[in-house]
Order: sequence, then C-alpha cells, then structure tokens
Amino acid sequence: MEWTLEVIVVPVSDVDRAKEFSTDRCGFRLDIDAPLFEGPRFVQLTPPGSRCSVVLEAGAPVSPGRPRMAPGSLQGLQLCVTDLDAARDTLVARGVEVGPVRHAGPSGWADGRGAEPWNSYLSFRDPDGNGWVVQEAPSPLTRR
Repeated sequence: MEWTLEVIVVPVSDVDRAKEFSTDRCGFRLDIDAPLFEGPRFVQLTPPGSRCSVVLEAGAPVSPGRPRMAPGSLQGLQLCVTDLDAARDTLVARGVEVGPVRHAGPSGWADGRGAEPWNSYLSFRDPDGNGWVVQEAPSPLTRR
C-alpha cells in the first residue's frame, strides 16, 4: 500500500492575497477555487511538477481533531528544484523577497552552495509569514 502526501494546508489571513502570491509570484497552478458555503472558499494550488498540492485555509472549518493554525505559523514547507540559481532568479524577477543560497555546515547554516548533492537551499516567506524552503535536488523527481 502506498501512503502519498498529496495536500498541505497553509494557514493564511487573506485567500485572494495568498492565491495571487502563489500563482503570480511562485508560479503555482490554480487547481480549484470554489465556495465551500456562503463565505469561505476552497482554494487549491499545485507547484509546477509537484505531486503534492497546497490548500489555502482562511475561515473554513478545520478538520476534525485538529486545532486551527494561525496565519504565518507554518514553517519549513519545502520545495525541490534541479536548478536552485534559476529558481532564485525566477522568484526574484517575480517580486519575491528571497534569502541567499545557503548550505548546512559543521557550524550550522553558511552562505553559499554546499559541496554535496542535496545541500543547497534558499528560503522565502509568503505574505502571512509562512516559511518556505527551496532545496536543490540532483535530479528530477521522476528519476529519483
């Protein structure tokens, strides 16, 4: 049996602002934008090439047994790309405030690329402050 991670719920304060940031600035594909009932909407987006989507949560009922997350409280959302420099250039060109390329070293985080595969990262925050990390992968997901 496969256990696939297919949706991550991201807490936001303004669905329209988060949707614009995700589609126009990050290049995510809009899958669904539909009303749940009078008031909140169900908005689901998928990063290019990803098998996992993002649902923007603002005002919708939370899942049973789960407390409501505050907008900006989700940290460490991680995307993988095969060309970190191109990803950084794309995000910057679209107006995203992106941190420098960094790697994990013996003393913690250090500026610059790591010498090993999988050890080069950049980070950014969405408009609510949720923290995103982009990691360079040595090959596309379909070849791993």
